[in-house]
Amino acid sequence: MTIKDTPEEWEVRATDTPFKGNKTSVRTDDVVMPGGSVVRRDYQVHPGSVAVLALDDEGRVLVLRQYRHPVRQKLWEIPAGLLDVPGENPLHAAQRELYEEAHVKAETWRVLTDVYTTPGGCDEAIRIFLARDLSPVEGERFEVEDEEADMELARVPLDELVSGVLAGDLHNNCLVVGVLSLVAARQGAGLDALRPAEAPWPARPFEA
Repeated sequence: MTIKDTPEEWEVRATDTPFKGNKTSVRTDDVVMPGGSVVRRDYQVHPGSVAVLALDDEGRVLVLRQYRHPVRQKLWEIPAGLLDVPGENPLHAAQRELYEEAHVKAETWRVLTDVYTTPGGCDEAIRIFLARDLSPVEGERFEVEDEEADMELARVPLDELVSGVLAGDLHNNCLVVGVLSLVAARQGAGLDALRPAEAPWPARPFEA
């Protein structure tokens, strides 16, 4: 048996969108089950996101501390953002987020991993990139607002982040998945064996 996720779509008898927000919405589908019964499934419709695990030459990861209202916590995270434009190239979006949130650019990009954040209740797909060969961006910083105006920036050794994840001190999904994926990649075929930065992404198709 091949252990690989595969596309599949069960019959939907009816669909409704009872809530539409600024960036996301809630959809209700009446889905036909294998036994023939029809059940209602509510889920959040999300445009998708990108995140960047930026690794400097000293083995430190660039992280941000930001307030997240739904969980009432300030979380340490890696730079991330929405795919605001349908069909947007995720690499370009990731480069933009790294610049806007950290005022940093990177010369070397790879796909670290692709994940669905909460597939039982949301269709959000996130592509996490590995960015290396970092350098500051020249010119003025991007003007931030709202939660981002209170954001803190740090560079933390990878081992320290791994310890924080396993101790239950760090909870942001992109940071957790990104950090542990980086460790696995290093122990496996190596970072240069990761997928190229513009590898296909069936969950959020894009034009190169």
